[in-house]
Amino acid sequence: MKPAFRKIAFAALASAIVAPSIAFGQAFPHKPIRLICPFPPAGAVDIASRAIANELQKNLGQPVTVENRPGAGGNLGGEMAAKSAPDGYTLFMTTSGIQAINPALYSKLNYDPNKDLVPVAPLVSLNNVLVLHPSVPANSVRDVIAMAKANPGKLTYASSGNGTSIHMSGELFKHMTGVNMLHIPYKGSGPAVTDLIGGQVNMMFDNIPSSLPHIKAGKLKALATTGAKRDPALPDLPTIAEAGVPGYESGVWFGLAVPAGTPKDIIGKLNAEAVRGTKSPDFVKRMGDLGYLFIPGTPEQMADMIKAEIVRWTPVVKSSGAKVD
Repeated sequence: MKPAFRKIAFAALASAIVAPSIAFGQAFPHKPIRLICPFPPAGAVDIASRAIANELQKNLGQPVTVENRPGAGGNLGGEMAAKSAPDGYTLFMTTSGIQAINPALYSKLNYDPNKDLVPVAPLVSLNNVLVLHPSVPANSVRDVIAMAKANPGKLTYASSGNGTSIHMSGELFKHMTGVNMLHIPYKGSGPAVTDLIGGQVNMMFDNIPSSLPHIKAGKLKALATTGAKRDPALPDLPTIAEAGVPGYESGVWFGLAVPAGTPKDIIGKLNAEAVRGTKSPDFVKRMGDLGYLFIPGTPEQMADMIKAEIVRWTPVVKSSGAKVD
């Protein structure tokens, strides 16, 4: 081969080797992304998933599709996400309950949410609200306690699934008041609220966003919120602590996670665009109007939040005696 041809061939080979790596480094994302939501449509996690997916789609320039994979208190979706390729094209909307409550509640998990998933960004938090079917003759938290004590095991409270903040808000209420109420788990807040409105269950410690429209429409009776202070979305309601259970506090936060092994530069890009998304006017208005609070942060901050939730909720799960096989 003549020297000139050798130079051309070498240059072509070098370009072929270098170009893919440059393209890979510059191209993420170069195809659609899926965001796994581990609860059904219409609940608070789904609402947050669709809102941030819309922002990520605008910021990343690729379609971001929400896939609802409900079941087992978020574990079915979590396992699917954990076992996906660690390439940034599968995101997971996790919750403080999935990360901190489920490991203590479920005796058998096919994945470890704190090893097989890694944090990307905390996004939003919210309080829960104690809502009753209008036919239930209780108009205060003290009324609920009195009814539950007079009728042990007869009052029913729905949840979006075992281990969710809605479930554990009820367990914490039972633990702190000494009442006996029957827990009815559903596969998400949406179907639970539907049955509550229909009168199949008596009450629920629901995430504020999914119950707020029904409270305003008079379909549900709201008694108190679960945070440490009154919630901006329902400022006229007392907290459960104010209304007769001193020291009571419960809530939940949501954040994005990806499969362990996802490259740090991809996690960094996803974090930056997710945080940017939480500050967009559309996101702030849509979520703020529904009662969400904004907590954007770094992967490291989310990891610290998970550790704090584990310390907080593990003793509650153990003392409640709740266990899911």
